[in-house]
Formats: sequence, structure tokens, C-alpha cells
Amino acid sequence: MASILVVDDDRNICRVLEGLLEKAGFSVLTAHDGEAAFNVVKQQDLDAIITDLRMPGKSGMDLLLLTRAHKPSIPVILMTAYGNIETAVSAMKKGAYDFITKPIDENELLNVVEKAVSETEMNRELVSDYFDQENPLLPQMIGKSPAIQQLLQTVRKIAPTDSTVLITGETGVGKELFARAVHLTSPRKDHTFVKVNCAAIPDTLLESELFGYEKGAFTGAITDKPGRFEIAHKGTILLDEIGEVPLHLQAKLLAVIQDKACERLGGVKTIKVDTRIIAATNVSLLDAVHSGKFRADLFYRLNVVPLHVPPLRERTDDLLPLIDHFLRKYTAKYKKPFRSLSPEIMGALHQYAWPGNIRELENVLERMVILSEGETLSLELLPPEIRGNEPNPAATDFKHKGDALSRASEKQMIIEALEKTNQNRTRAAKLYGISRRTLQNKIKEYGL
Repeated sequence: MASILVVDDDRNICRVLEGLLEKAGFSVLTAHDGEAAFNVVKQQDLDAIITDLRMPGKSGMDLLLLTRAHKPSIPVILMTAYGNIETAVSAMKKGAYDFITKPIDENELLNVVEKAVSETEMNRELVSDYFDQENPLLPQMIGKSPAIQQLLQTVRKIAPTDSTVLITGETGVGKELFARAVHLTSPRKDHTFVKVNCAAIPDTLLESELFGYEKGAFTGAITDKPGRFEIAHKGTILLDEIGEVPLHLQAKLLAVIQDKACERLGGVKTIKVDTRIIAATNVSLLDAVHSGKFRADLFYRLNVVPLHVPPLRERTDDLLPLIDHFLRKYTAKYKKPFRSLSPEIMGALHQYAWPGNIRELENVLERMVILSEGETLSLELLPPEIRGNEPNPAATDFKHKGDALSRASEKQMIIEALEKTNQNRTRAAKLYGISRRTLQNKIKEYGL
């Protein structure tokens, strides 16, 4: 279970939050002042901290700064009264993950905590545990294909700069992972990474979400709220699905990039923002420019450093390590006795076109692990379209790749299985989910 530290000098609030979070499935630790909380931070592996802003002795702000200095990967969520909003905004500029106002809304709290914990898990998967003599190594990304290795080389080159980056690729290929890799290997890594899904926010709310608003700017604006650009000050903002931003907001985005400043909705004060911008899209912005749906000047401002993440079907070298990673992840998570995949499953996984890319692969493997009952996953656990019993409309365009793609993938998987086991054919066969005799025949067939 994810571990949450709750800090408040009011013991009743601690008890209420502890019960609420434990009911939601979290493991909860509590402390009643900043000093005791920091001792917990030093001794425990935490997934998030929720702390009151004002406490006797070390305040929530003090705890934030100490945590950022010693364990910057732990997100710190501040609790504050309405009168302390400006202080909370200042804290977010210093690296706080988010803030919630008292009296605390149960749904708001759980949404913020779940999002923070999810990002902590993602960062832990990305970030290497070791460093070289001068610079942190690039976060360990799962992918051995030439295309991914070339992308990682580009990330190494651009990370130290403040260049705007445009990441393109189909849904589910891992665009957000590369955006985080740029941030986590940059000088901004100890500051906030903010993701905004432009497609998930209604047009009427997107402007206030990006740029914030002043009290009284519209009905329901009962207090000031900072925008995501403000929150990402000194850090990085990812504008995901940038192609969905309406034209009337594109001009304002362009102004932020050019002037490094913005204004809150209903405000007159210009707010300086030192924020690195990374945009991501699964559509062709150039086509959108030609059709009049996207500003050409904004496109060229965003497209300073383009990164294209290829679909999974074009980098089958990455399939085996991804399968291995997700199976290890979910068998550990669900405490399943899994040991191997059957040859039929391996063949089906390699012949499938994966129109949903890595996200689809992960979801399929997680579902199979959940439903499994023995040490070997059976073919029946696969969705029908992957087993080949039903047509998959999304994969129609890839049928011509057929057997050649499958054979090339199988050969690469066998090579990697042998490398992983130091050429021990018995162990390699077990890892690949086939008999040793079948492996011997495959080695001979492929001339290995």
C-alpha cells in the first residue's frame, strides 16, 4: 500500500484524515509538528505528505523545504485556510505538489492524494538509483530498439536546456514518460512538473485552469486561484493533447511562450513565469495548421525540438522487455504465483498489431494476471481479438506485416532470452515459456 504521512498539530484532524485515507486503501503515518514529521521523512519511504501550513515550531513550509532538500521525489500537499491562499501559492512555487483548503472536501483530498501517489510511482520507475561522477544518468526507460535509444540520446542533449519540446506519437506510446525524462534530467528536476490534459478540460474551464483567476472573476470564484503556469514556475509544464486547445486560447499560449508572463482571469497584474514548456499530441499539428484549426506561429514556437515516439508495432525489439516488466510488476502487486507464458500466448502477443500501444499491452497483461489461477497464463485469458478468434478493426492496416514481423520478433525474443540467462538454454526456454527441445529447434531454424 502507498504510505502517506499526515501532519497537523490538531490531533482530531489527524485522526479524521487517517481514517479517511485508510478506508481508501492507504497506509497512514501521523505526526503533530514539523520536527517529528521530518524525522519520519528521514526514516520512512513515503509516497506523499499531507501537512498543515501553520503549526507551532517548524511549519508546513519548513517541512516542505526540508523534504525538498533531502527527498525531493516525495510530493508535499499543503492544507490551508482560505486566508492563506497566497502563502500556499508561494509554497507551490517552492515545490509543493498542491494545496487543499479547510474545511477539507473528502473527494478533493482523495483525488489529489491518488494523483500524487500515482506520479510518485511513475517517477520511481523512471529514475535511476545510481549516478555517475558528474551528472545523473538518464532515467531507465524500457526499450532496446534503435528508435528508443536514439530518442534517449536526444533527451540527454536537450534536457540541460530550456528549449520548448513537441512530443508526437499515437495514443499509448509513452509520450508523458519522455516528457518526465526531460524534466527529471534537467536543472529543473527539483521543481514542479505539472501535467495539463487539454482534451480532458472543457473549453470554458481551460483558460482558468492554465492561467488562474482572481476572486470575483466569475460566478463561483470565491477566492483567488493560481493557474498551472504559476504552479510550474521554475519547473516544467506538459501541455498534453495540445491540438485540442481552442483557437481563442492559442493566442494567449503564444504570448506566454514569448513573454514568459501571463495574467489571471479577471486580473490586471502581470505574473512572470519561468516555466519550461513541453507539448504533446497524437494528431498532426501541421495538418491542423493547414486546415485552420491551429495557429502556425504557435506551432513553430512549440516545434523547436521535435520528439517522435514510434508505435509499438514499429519497435518489436521492445516487446519482450515490456512484457517482462509488466508481468513482474503485476504479479508482485497481486501476489500471483506466475512463472511463465505459454508459447501460444507469446505467439499471439507478437502477431497482434497493438493499436493501443504500450498502454494496451499493460492493460492486457494486468487483466491476465488478475484472472490467472496457476503458474502459467493460459491462452483463454487473452482478449478474443488478440487470440485471433475475432477480427480487430484497428489492426487491419497492419495485416500485411504478417509472418515476417512475427518471425523477426520471435528471433529477437530468443536472442534476448539467451542473453538474459548467459546462454543457458534450459533457463532461456523456461523464461520464453517453451520446452528446451523447441528452443533448440528455434535456434537452429534462425541460425543463432
